[in-house]
Amino acid sequence: MYDIVTRKRALSLLDRGHSLNSVSKQTGISRAAIRQWCVRIEPISRTTQCPRCEHVPRPPDAPEAYAYLLGLYLGDGCISRHPRGSHALRIACADAWPGLITECREAVSRVRPENSVCRVRKQGCVMVTSFSRHWPCLFPQHGPGRKHTRSIVLEPWQQAIVDAHPWQFIRGLIHSDGCRITNWTTRTVGGERKRYEYPRYFFTNKSDDIRKLFTDTLAKVGVEWSILARGSSPFNVSVARRASVALMDAHVGPKY
Repeated sequence: MYDIVTRKRALSLLDRGHSLNSVSKQTGISRAAIRQWCVRIEPISRTTQCPRCEHVPRPPDAPEAYAYLLGLYLGDGCISRHPRGSHALRIACADAWPGLITECREAVSRVRPENSVCRVRKQGCVMVTSFSRHWPCLFPQHGPGRKHTRSIVLEPWQQAIVDAHPWQFIRGLIHSDGCRITNWTTRTVGGERKRYEYPRYFFTNKSDDIRKLFTDTLAKVGVEWSILARGSSPFNVSVARRASVALMDAHVGPKY
């Protein structure tokens, strides 16, 4: 048995980016024990409250955080069943964007404050992970197989949250499967060749349903978009018009 101080120290090392192997070697604690502590190192609450499981189901208590987390989940998230009956929500966040990792973790904590959140290092990314029996309740899009091979439709209560907080939903999708880049071109002005740069946003996802959720929400906030096909597949949504890029910059911005 390990005391709570030892457990917190091990998880703090994991949270700072050390791998399970590294933490195990530094502390002398087995990887299995450390992995289990990611689920819960101490009981924050003995209740298993879930707004969707109540007699009269209701939306989550932090709708803005939920809208952002929903975008992250649809882009780079998954839910898997744990052997002990719980479910693990995992959001893949690239190492290149430490700010995204922090925002993702904060959103998970706000949506499910009763459950702990940990970061598990993988090759080139961090899996922001939280265990709860109720993740499938909060993300009913969970199911077998990859998202682009099955129907992805928002429940009415989810759509109401997206309608109320469209920019948070868009930010989540961009932070998962999108980017802000700078294109450039050259023009001859007064006999002199000049270089001009202009920003644009891209969102890439194989799921027709998820791309439509993205473009429908863009249209609602006044952002113009177009589809750029990759070969014969329309995987890329482009936002390039100056006014629309300005809107995206004001509410989304580049990853960080």
